[in-house]
Amino acid sequence: MKQKENSSKILTVLFLGVLMGALDIAIVGPALPNIGEYFHIGDRLLAWVFTIYVLFNLVGTPLMAKLSDRFGRRNVYTADVVIFAIGALTVALAPNFHILLTGRAIQGLGAGGIFPVASAVIGDTFPPEKRGSALGMIGAVFGLAFIIGPIIGGILLMFGWRWLFLINIPVALVVIAMGWKILPSTRPQIQHPFDWFGMTVLSVMLAALTFGISQIDTAAFIPSLLSRNVWPFIAVAIILLFVFAGIEKSAQDPVIRPSLFSTGQLRLANFLSFGAGLGEAGLVFIPSLAIAAFGVSKSAASFMLLPLVFAMAVGSPLAGRLLDRYGSKLVIVSGTILLTGGMILLGFMSHSMVSFYAATIIVGLGLAALLGAPVRYIMLHEAPASDRAAAQGVITVFTGVGQLVSGAMVGAVAASMGGGVSGYSAAYLAISGVAFVLILASLLLKNRQTELATLTRQQTVPDQVAVEEVM
Repeated sequence: MKQKENSSKILTVLFLGVLMGALDIAIVGPALPNIGEYFHIGDRLLAWVFTIYVLFNLVGTPLMAKLSDRFGRRNVYTADVVIFAIGALTVALAPNFHILLTGRAIQGLGAGGIFPVASAVIGDTFPPEKRGSALGMIGAVFGLAFIIGPIIGGILLMFGWRWLFLINIPVALVVIAMGWKILPSTRPQIQHPFDWFGMTVLSVMLAALTFGISQIDTAAFIPSLLSRNVWPFIAVAIILLFVFAGIEKSAQDPVIRPSLFSTGQLRLANFLSFGAGLGEAGLVFIPSLAIAAFGVSKSAASFMLLPLVFAMAVGSPLAGRLLDRYGSKLVIVSGTILLTGGMILLGFMSHSMVSFYAATIIVGLGLAALLGAPVRYIMLHEAPASDRAAAQGVITVFTGVGQLVSGAMVGAVAASMGGGVSGYSAAYLAISGVAFVLILASLLLKNRQTELATLTRQQTVPDQVAVEEVM
């Protein structure tokens, strides 16, 4: 009974921390016009409010995940929340736009570790038969955030845009107080030198990739791809990928251990994460499709996403329960089939209001069975406990890169087909093609019996000795 109560408290702390980060994404959008007007800046410069957050979020994810494996979940999780809160306070008090961007960078760095470390805590503290449900609850946070985020944002905007960031402070204080008291504080007893060289190369690689892709003009895809703001940065990212792989092979304690790509199951999980990111980023353009197809206003088009968001919020915990009962393969195969079907429906029948809503609900259920719980569930089973957070960080990075690539791809396909309904329909058919490849990949996952056998072997192999930190 006591163990169950403690698990509930841990899940509450993790839920609140992830919700804080997810809400920040959901409520920043409505504040952008006010921020632009306040600092007298245009849309292109204003886009950096998101871009710099994404950049530092990607860099912060592997760093914080690795630090969590080295110095304990409680220390790093609470530190991430502290960093996020400092960033939010910096944004709220920013006297100019440059300071605001600095605050957004700090926020992104802190937020980068919250979700992967939370997933690793679930692997550390929940029994295998309960991990799916716990991951499903955490995954549902993102759907919940996009339901209540615009409402909270609308209310706070009446008092000024700065309140959208100040609201994070009391939530962060609660999470820090509860987390320091409740979260596990074990850490490896044997410490190797930190792989700062590998971390630096990885950071530069992710920064170059993020900047290069963010500079692509989807309306003039090929010319922009060949411009000085795009191809040199993408080329640097590709070169550094090979440099990073070489560094990690010889490092004593690599940031991303090569063994996290050593088995077919691990490689499939990473590929599915990238594909899920591709599908998720496609949601950004659904309001544009609704405007073109039905002639609705921008605000009405945003509300037309609510069925999809509800489907994700409901589907994520459901997927978690099904994981515990039937395993990852059945859930992920079902999710990829739903995602493919929903994208095809958007591509061929987006002119019908009924088919539009049906398609968005199907897409939402499909993404719920991919994002959040299912792929992370695989990594918890396949990765050793000593690299549990790092493995979760890899999943987050692959999803983020998929989102970046998809944003450029969808915009480019839509523009090349002349925009409007035909352009976005073609883009969603392109995504359905990618989703079909995900179906084929998911068929190669281990079945439930093999998955359970792997877990049994993992539990019988002793991991690194851990030491409890002194409070």
